[in-house]
Amino acid sequence: MQTTSTTTGARDHARAQAAATSPYGPTVPARDASDLPAGVQPERALWSETIAPGGYASRRLPRGATVRLTDVDGDACANVLVYSARNPVERLNVADTVKVQWQAYLGPGALLLSDQGRVLMSMVADTSAHHDALCGVSTPRANREKYGSGDVSGPHPNGRDQFAVALAKFGLTRRDVVPNINLFKHVRVLEDGELRFDAAPPAPGTFVELRAEQPVYLVVANTPHVLDPSPDYVVTRLAVVAWRGAPTTRGDELWSTTPEHERAFLNTEDALLEDDE
Repeated sequence: MQTTSTTTGARDHARAQAAATSPYGPTVPARDASDLPAGVQPERALWSETIAPGGYASRRLPRGATVRLTDVDGDACANVLVYSARNPVERLNVADTVKVQWQAYLGPGALLLSDQGRVLMSMVADTSAHHDALCGVSTPRANREKYGSGDVSGPHPNGRDQFAVALAKFGLTRRDVVPNINLFKHVRVLEDGELRFDAAPPAPGTFVELRAEQPVYLVVANTPHVLDPSPDYVVTRLAVVAWRGAPTTRGDELWSTTPEHERAFLNTEDALLEDDE
């Protein structure tokens, strides 16, 4: 029996785990990933990772990169935050994302706007059509009340703490956690203003593709939606894959779909030009 009571024994035991595999975590290097979308050459791959139930992931993405988030088994909940990698003080503003585009329900062609009126990411594909820009993410207190525990290292991790852990990798703190969007879980607003969780049947394999319109930090937590009526902590794996590409330009239809889109892209273009000066 191998002992770990000595430095040599601990080293040998650790090295013996090198061939062990896990269904979760990143593929390194990303070009070796087996889940790249059709038409994406391995040399363009930037990131491939499967996020465990209750887990999180984060990555810096260059301008023009596209990231696909896939609800592999049909019950994932991608809690998403986006920050400008140029200056993380600029980050996703859900209120502006909704009101500037006159639409509370995100879908193909929607823009994720910053608090500076610029485009962080654009939604270029969506086979789910079940998203939420209204309810935010779970907290330690909410999870304790619902599941009996909510610590980030426990059996029922909350989304807010997972965001804080992920942001620390970029030198940001808990104070930088802001309202987020939720992908693959839909909430409707009823006539009386009530928020109603749409418990749609599982749809395994549905995905959303987001394109970075400037360099961004993308942070994703995979935790149950705050309005999910299930008394159990139920969430399934979430696959993330990203590859190099081109950003939206003036010739793209998305640029001028609406006056609000055009203004947001012009604001983004202006800021990026300043960086080049």
